[in-house]
Amino acid sequence: MKTKMSIPLIATLTAAMFMAAGCASSRVENTMPSTQTQVNLNHANYKVIKAGAEGRSYGFRFLLGIIPITAPSTAAAREDLYRNVGQPVNGKSVALVNVVEDRSTTWLLLFSIPKVVVTGDVVEFAGENNGQTQPVQPAVP
Repeated sequence: MKTKMSIPLIATLTAAMFMAAGCASSRVENTMPSTQTQVNLNHANYKVIKAGAEGRSYGFRFLLGIIPITAPSTAAAREDLYRNVGQPVNGKSVALVNVVEDRSTTWLLLFSIPKVVVTGDVVEFAGENNGQTQPVQPAVP
């Protein structure tokens, strides 16, 4: 037995399908890395703990990105980066070098998801006394 679908039902299903699919676009913003201290990395006074460590922070904006619900932060992304290193770094002379911060936003129909990604190499400084870890004083220009 064949049934006919009514035109309003087809229109409603089509509209629901388009609303569920939405559309998305993404924009990436790169910022230059900043240097807070200056240390010498030109001789074997450090070892790489993790190369290419990455941390992420997400936010959420509603109603075409106009109403912010939560915002991503660089501090949360760095915290995530150190958590992803795979070993504890508290109490060690570690630094984040070759830092790159990427900001991007994914736009969907009614909301957007901003994202901050911090990428860098985590290095541990070693003193000159048999490879034991010692704090390194920053060079004063």
